[in-house]
Amino acid sequence: MRLSSIITAQQSGASDNESQISKFSIRGLGLFASTVLVGGLLVSLPAQAADRPDTFADLAEKLLPSVVNISTAQLVERAERDEDRPEVPDLGPNDPFQDFFRDFFDRNQRPEGPRRSTSLGSGFIIDESGYVVTNNHVIDKADEVTVILHDDTSLKAEIVGRDEKTDLALLKVEPTVPLTAVKWGDSDSTRVGDWVMAIGNPFGLGGTVTAGIVSARARDIQSGPYDDYLQTDASINRGNSGGPMFNLDGEVIGVNTAIFSVTGGSVGIGFAIPSTLANPVIAQLQNFGRTRRGWLGVRIQQVTDEIAESLGLDSARGALVASVTPDGPAAKGGIDAGDVILTFNDRDVDEMRRLPRIVAETSIETTVPVTVWRDSQEVELAVAVGELEEAEAAGLLDGRAQTDDEDVTAPSVDTLGMTLSEMTNDLRSEYDIQEGATGVVVTDVIVGSAASEKGVRPGDLIVEVGRKAVSTAEDVAEQVKSAQESNRKNVLFLIDRQGELRFVAVGLEEG
Repeated sequence: MRLSSIITAQQSGASDNESQISKFSIRGLGLFASTVLVGGLLVSLPAQAADRPDTFADLAEKLLPSVVNISTAQLVERAERDEDRPEVPDLGPNDPFQDFFRDFFDRNQRPEGPRRSTSLGSGFIIDESGYVVTNNHVIDKADEVTVILHDDTSLKAEIVGRDEKTDLALLKVEPTVPLTAVKWGDSDSTRVGDWVMAIGNPFGLGGTVTAGIVSARARDIQSGPYDDYLQTDASINRGNSGGPMFNLDGEVIGVNTAIFSVTGGSVGIGFAIPSTLANPVIAQLQNFGRTRRGWLGVRIQQVTDEIAESLGLDSARGALVASVTPDGPAAKGGIDAGDVILTFNDRDVDEMRRLPRIVAETSIETTVPVTVWRDSQEVELAVAVGELEEAEAAGLLDGRAQTDDEDVTAPSVDTLGMTLSEMTNDLRSEYDIQEGATGVVVTDVIVGSAASEKGVRPGDLIVEVGRKAVSTAEDVAEQVKSAQESNRKNVLFLIDRQGELRFVAVGLEEG
């Protein structure tokens, strides 16, 4: 792709000849310089970086041998049910077409037994000894995985490890000669607008090179807890999954994983797992055969403007702790529900969804500093990071404290458009409230009220108001009144809905 541009010079009183511009391009270096004739003087403009490379040919030639095709196969059991079989039409014993239809349906019966399913994807070599990176969904449920090199050599692959949360997998082949490997780059230093090149196996066509730019960073496409995708307009299609995204230095800055498309083909919106997320995961798979992520033991939610105001926080930032796992790392480190985590291990938590990735990337069994916002001031804590996989195996991620049920009867209280009552056995049964759950029960919500607009509904349990635990309807009313007297615009409720805890900032204007 040759550089092409037009430069115009305008100067009062200059002749046509004096405003002519001569320009030359320095091919291969990606630079250009210009000379301009102004007032009879030849003025040289400094060379500057080109907007785009002159060609991708040299880079593609160097990198193509490092990219592989992934072929998988698996046996899929057939669902053999009598109701799935088409029935032979009954035309009567004397109809001449009866035998014809019977023969036709017998010949076209679905074969019995399992069938063999195959699929194709892409990958890239990160070690000359035969380690290959791809997407987990490329090799998911596969009985056989084959890696096809650039020279069409086919090698059986072993699955070293896989990670569903980031959709990454590591394979190992046994080559007879050292393979061409590539290095990881730093995706964090990549800027929107930087040129990138993708290589993969779209539609099973084999090594295919496409180029584009980084269209956006930190995209959340709701595919997992650590979404932080690079977006590109480089053509990515089915079969490109698991292939590399290169920068112009030939380093892998992303693993091509997903596309946005209504047709199944590329529409210029593709997504790649950034190398700063992929590299540590692959390193763990290579060293341990599994991931070993940090675990904090909290449930978090986004800090909205209303919640920030109710907590006296200067802006909507950080991650609001909705609940804390008993005896988990956060609980042992002194983090409480209602705290806003501002920094973790000296890294700013600008928004809620950054915290899970920061924690996951932190080495387990290390003690790190944590800054939380509590009672309108910053509080410094120290937390010993646990291991997520161990917590999952122990069933701690969905656990919640259980207490004995108490049958209490009390009058209802109305506030902020809600009718509130203390817990009774009848209410627990009516709203299917979990055993052991405690709090003040919302029995009615006025449509259009402040509480209704925030999604509060009958059956919700109010656990805290303004960071204060409540056990009676009167407690709730008192905390709301206190917030109004303090000229707060919002009051913060901790709501328990079927075991899910979340904070809700309800406006006081309608109180």
